[in-house]
Amino acid sequence: MRTRIKCCGMTRVEDARLAARLGADAIGVVFTARSKRQVSLLQAREIVAALPPFVASVALFMDDDVDQVRRVLDEVRPTLLQFHGSESDDWCAQFGHPFLKAIAMGDGATALSRLRDYPHAAGLLLDGHGAGEAGGSGKSFDWSLIPHDSAQPLLLAGGLHAGNVGAAIQVARPWAVDVASGVESAPGIKDAARLADFMAAVRAADKTEGQS
Repeated sequence: MRTRIKCCGMTRVEDARLAARLGADAIGVVFTARSKRQVSLLQAREIVAALPPFVASVALFMDDDVDQVRRVLDEVRPTLLQFHGSESDDWCAQFGHPFLKAIAMGDGATALSRLRDYPHAAGLLLDGHGAGEAGGSGKSFDWSLIPHDSAQPLLLAGGLHAGNVGAAIQVARPWAVDVASGVESAPGIKDAARLADFMAAVRAADKTEGQS
């Protein structure tokens, strides 16, 4: 299986275009004020408009208000929404738009019960931060905890970079991997070499998995 790749925390058009050229399946733009990678509506519109066909856009929120989410849907028109806070399944589903729900895995195995709490989610993003903390922290977690029989696609995030993503894919076998800080020179500023190395590492891991 080909592991999908999402590059999150985009703040510049040129970084989004580069990620797409290198093979990213999706890019993420962050709207919550709790993030160092927060973008304005104007920035987000420009980034999304620059994407080529078949590259998805994901708008990320964390316990933000309904009006803000609706405004982003109306003005940015992302492919997917992504929620990182304490939002319930019903709250996330109220917009009638496909969404991803992040599960904070910083608490270890005790967090696994929450994987059953979001039946309407298009996918679940397992991140290394603790409950109540923002994502994009660069924290990883025990990948062996990830179940292989989930009814929903699982996306792996948290502390991934070119040096460890191959091992992560081998252990977790996720539907997709999500990277932000691991390909940056500064928060929100992607490094071209790190981004290319990350993509290459994912493809190498897929090739190895296909031969096993």
